[in-house]
Amino acid sequence: MRIEIIGAGAVGLLMASFFIEQQADVTFVLRRQLPKEQKITRTNSDGTVTDNLRVSVATELSGKADLIIVAVKYGDLQNVYAQLRTSDVTIPVLFVQNGLAHYEEALQLPQLHLAFSSVQFGAQRLEMFHVAHKGIGVMKLAVGRGDEVLFLPLLNYAQHQLPVVFEVDAEAMLLEKTLLNCFINPLTAILQVKNGQLITENNAFQLLKNLYNEITTVFPQYGQVFQFEQVVALCEKTATNTSSMLADRLAGRVTEIDTIVAPILRKATQQNQSMPVLQTFYLLVKALEESGEKM
Repeated sequence: MRIEIIGAGAVGLLMASFFIEQQADVTFVLRRQLPKEQKITRTNSDGTVTDNLRVSVATELSGKADLIIVAVKYGDLQNVYAQLRTSDVTIPVLFVQNGLAHYEEALQLPQLHLAFSSVQFGAQRLEMFHVAHKGIGVMKLAVGRGDEVLFLPLLNYAQHQLPVVFEVDAEAMLLEKTLLNCFINPLTAILQVKNGQLITENNAFQLLKNLYNEITTVFPQYGQVFQFEQVVALCEKTATNTSSMLADRLAGRVTEIDTIVAPILRKATQQNQSMPVLQTFYLLVKALEESGEKM
């Protein structure tokens, strides 16, 4: 299978490394000019190292891929949309972003076959082509438009380290992951703590519990999908991880608060509901961004 991945961040690198191990032909499409062949190194979740994973690099889509995976952050999607509008619309495209904001935007593209992914594994880019697998988690996929059969070959690349599961409703899948992100990302970014500290520090734990109660009051259907104990278990499983939002703050980058939290607040408003706890977290992160503070 010929897979072109737009973006070589932590998620893109980790997926590429596993696909290459299963004999996929992978090319990164990047804006910067680099040598046409690179080698990915992966530090596995058990501490072992897998290296010499050969990957190609290009600066534009070839038009010959079996699948295009968009693995950039939300803030870079406008450039990607421009590329896709001039590419072959019959090539299936898979979006791998946090949050919900990209869902409706992607569906406005001319592509005939669009799918979305919600990843629950942990990944951290250590160097340009060196990624650390920080926690085993499922890669969920759901088709937003087009033929699911075109995406099913990804099941051939599933393994213990990277389980792949297909879901029925793309928007519901993304909403569920976005709500889970709302528990960890804003709080860790504000408090400047790793994920596990949300459950080991008393005041942080109380804030987490207050937020859970608010979210499940406004979206009661998700109180059945994940109990508070599951949120705690997620914090335990990723205890040593630095959330993506905290990582952005550490690097002085704009966070994904507007694609993770803002859509949830909008949905609450549409239901004539208020979310004062989450709204406060949202404003605090925005205020930190506006201050230009770099940790």
